[in-house]
Amino acid sequence: MSTTSRTGGSNPAGALIFLHGLGDTPAGWSHLKSMLPGICPRLAGIEYVFPKAPTIGLTINGGMQMPGWFDLYDWPIGISARDDPDGLAAAVRTVEEAVQRLNAAGIESKRIVVGGFSQGGAIALRASYGKKGVGCGGVAALSGWLTMANDLELSGPSQSTPLFWAHGRYDDKVLFEQQAHGISKLRAAGVQHIESYQYDMGHESQPDEIQKLAAFVDKSIFGDIADAEKEL
Repeated sequence: MSTTSRTGGSNPAGALIFLHGLGDTPAGWSHLKSMLPGICPRLAGIEYVFPKAPTIGLTINGGMQMPGWFDLYDWPIGISARDDPDGLAAAVRTVEEAVQRLNAAGIESKRIVVGGFSQGGAIALRASYGKKGVGCGGVAALSGWLTMANDLELSGPSQSTPLFWAHGRYDDKVLFEQQAHGISKLRAAGVQHIESYQYDMGHESQPDEIQKLAAFVDKSIFGDIADAEKEL
């Protein structure tokens, strides 16, 4: 299930799929559909999709049920944290299905940005930079981490998909070391365009990060359109 909304007209120019974090719901990040157009007005004309995570048992919480994209076995989440391949695969399918629905509505994959916060950011990365990437126009990870880091084997299209990664230096949940580790792995796998930002904050978000996220989404969706217009 997902929440889909648009602030613009009936023919969206692109889309942002944004996945919430552990224990959250789509409502936790739905404010992006009003905040981002306030920063970059063209983003009023895109589709906003906020998938909803299933309720699962979390090993780190003794099996307690809560909204989550995949199981967690270690806490805090450092670079040695173990992965849940089956849970990750199921979550990636959620992204793939969302992309397929947008494609069926006439939105090209290259005009779709896939992003997320925390666990959602981990899924955005996996969906875009796994063995079979969704072929989107950009990836945004906010306080996320790279799962299955030794199983990338990226294709040419995935290598050229730009990445935005922002992280808090004092993050005590998804440790700050995850950003440098993940970026290093992705660069080694051939990812060519990476924007990385670091903030004096914990496991949270802040205004400058959202400003830069808006600019990244705008450029990912509209960049080549703007370049073509300049050439005319």
